[in-house]
Amino acid sequence: SQYDAAKAAIAQSEASVKDAQLQLSYTNITAPAAGQIGRKSVEVGQRVQPGTPLMAIVSNDLWIIANFKETQLANMKPGQKVEIKLDAFGGRKFEGRLDSFSPASGAQFSLLPPDNATGNFTKVVQRIPVKVVFDAESVKGYESRIAPGMSATVNVELK
Repeated sequence: SQYDAAKAAIAQSEASVKDAQLQLSYTNITAPAAGQIGRKSVEVGQRVQPGTPLMAIVSNDLWIIANFKETQLANMKPGQKVEIKLDAFGGRKFEGRLDSFSPASGAQFSLLPPDNATGNFTKVVQRIPVKVVFDAESVKGYESRIAPGMSATVNVELK
């Protein structure tokens, strides 16, 4: 009968609406971490597959990896105050602190480790990556202009 056909058409339309709502919910994407968009690899309206990288996110936290000589580490410890100069801002000094020390030298993590095929040993002072964190107060007004990859000089206050 016409009534049953109309009822079936309504049920089909309701199912289509639910499917459309489900599909719409898939378009809501949240970032895994807070930060700013550094590079975008997709455009509005473009279809993407699950797992496709959409953009690179740059953290809002400001920090530096400073490579100190192993001979400089004796009097350094986490929490110690540092003075930071960024080449981009001339003589402007920022304050920060030592956050953490890498568990190994840069040579241990390099793609091409030193070759010692001859068996001869040459002592070379190694560099140890140290994470330095900016003090939030000292970068006020500069946050949007400090970018990853900038050149910096770090001076540690030794007591």
